[in-house]
Amino acid sequence: MLHLNVLQEAVQPEGNRNFKGLSDKISTVCRELEVPVVAKEVGNGISVDAAVRLQRAGVRAIDIAGKGGTSWSAVEAQRAKKQGQQADTAFADWGIPTEEALVNVRKALAEIPLIASGGIRSGVDIAKSIALGADIAAMGQPLLAVALESADQVIESLVGVIHELKVSMLCVGATNLAELRAAPLLRQTAGF
Repeated sequence: MLHLNVLQEAVQPEGNRNFKGLSDKISTVCRELEVPVVAKEVGNGISVDAAVRLQRAGVRAIDIAGKGGTSWSAVEAQRAKKQGQQADTAFADWGIPTEEALVNVRKALAEIPLIASGGIRSGVDIAKSIALGADIAAMGQPLLAVALESADQVIESLVGVIHELKVSMLCVGATNLAELRAAPLLRQTAGF
């Protein structure tokens, strides 16, 4: 999995800001590795243009990782502040919301597997993501919070997420993920 964290690197005092020839480098990695390569944004969303370039480079799946979850720009600002450096908060709210990136990339690239992440906090969010075009969804912060307590808490939390996903599917009449993906949508203007 290739993490695309351009903004994080740009605001990080010691960040790597050399992105020259990145598409060619990604293409080389995709060509030379014997396993499929997944590209993952880290909280700012994937644009249609970037998704198309990634697919052309040979990436086999894309994790949208849109705005809505952890803002790594805000994390870097806090980190800089703790180190007594200038905290750049200008980009704390930067990015493409997960649902917007997901819908737009799915319209442009109908066949590439898409992972929805970035603000996914429940089974309902997973159901919405799949209905909007994701193949699967991922979450971090909600599980990390309970993982700090115990492995049993993680299992209990995941059981709850699965229950919410199943109830969501029941409510739209979907007996499997393919039917959920085809469920009629009522889009709201607010995020998840």
